[in-house]
Amino acid sequence: MTDVRPSHRARIPRDREHDYTDEMAHKRQAFVAEQTGAGLDHVGRYSIDPAVLPGNVENFTGVAQVPLGLAGPLTLRGEHARGDFFVPMATTEGTLVASYNRGMRVIGECGGARTTVVDDHMQRAPAFMLDDALAAREFGRWVDEHIDGIRAAAEATTRSGKLTYIGQHQIGPLRYLRVNYTTGDAAGQNMTGKATLAACEWIRENHPDHPRYVLSGAIDTDKKHSQINMLMTRGKRVVAEVTIPDEVLRRLTGVSTRQLFEYRQVGMAGAFMSGAAYNGAHAANGLTAMFIATGQDAANVAESHSGVTYTQLLENGDYYWSTTLTSLIVATYGGGTGLPTQRECLEVLGCYGADKVHKFAEICAGVVLAGDISLTSAILAGDWVTSHDALGRNR
Repeated sequence: MTDVRPSHRARIPRDREHDYTDEMAHKRQAFVAEQTGAGLDHVGRYSIDPAVLPGNVENFTGVAQVPLGLAGPLTLRGEHARGDFFVPMATTEGTLVASYNRGMRVIGECGGARTTVVDDHMQRAPAFMLDDALAAREFGRWVDEHIDGIRAAAEATTRSGKLTYIGQHQIGPLRYLRVNYTTGDAAGQNMTGKATLAACEWIRENHPDHPRYVLSGAIDTDKKHSQINMLMTRGKRVVAEVTIPDEVLRRLTGVSTRQLFEYRQVGMAGAFMSGAAYNGAHAANGLTAMFIATGQDAANVAESHSGVTYTQLLENGDYYWSTTLTSLIVATYGGGTGLPTQRECLEVLGCYGADKVHKFAEICAGVVLAGDISLTSAILAGDWVTSHDALGRNR
């Protein structure tokens, strides 16, 4: 038998007591140079104090600087977002900011987009394992009868989280509980995880069978697109809508509203055939750029970009266009939102801090609508490729 011994594993420098300092960042930069030969001249230049980073990153070594562009004004007439907004967008994709800027101009000349948050839930979805299907069904009834005790246990772990309802789904002897919360101005994944753990422990202790469970049975689909989230909401369900006069669209994009409506039929058939998570042009582009700029968890774009567009060609030739984002996960407090550059970008939008998350969600939806108007028009006008040639090439 061959004696296999582990090879030497280089260890990244770390100080258990004082790791978030310039000194430790410089040691890690030197470590990278020694191990890989790569210099970190740009990564190592930053204006933030490493002391503010605990809870946001480990082994801090420097920063990844992403170019930031400004689009706008985006005119909104929402429940929470009202007025003109200049939108910070962090991206390395040429034409993106210019395209969204054009869509925002169209919206502005139509008097602004209407926006509203129509639902708000964040979930954790444990699965309880019973002896058989009948026991699992009866367990579900017990949960409904003891919702007050479950809610009290969950809400004892958080100041801002509120348990709204528990959805239930059964497969064989498994009972899945989709526990729904409102989470204030935080995105809430960690908050709901902690609260649901407390709720599950209360259930296990108080139910006569003391059933086993796993904290996530995967139907909360954290950072993964899913049909259940599109139907039942994860994060904010937010709508942006605008009515575009034919004259405005022709003047600004060279496309008529009838052309938009004809193309709509082609695009809807294609989205249906491919099983797309979004039947508009490109929700992920604008959301990703905004998420990076404002300190959102960028991985949440996997869920947040899903949605449904709905349109009508009106009798007078105007075009009604709405975008519904079904699973928009955003925050204006906590996570990366309080870091210096991210906070500045939220402050540009008037969206940093308490009681601002619905306003920010409405702005996100308005941005997606603007991007869809611009890109769809560019495809129809034949300047999609030429615009990328003009603005998107740096080689």
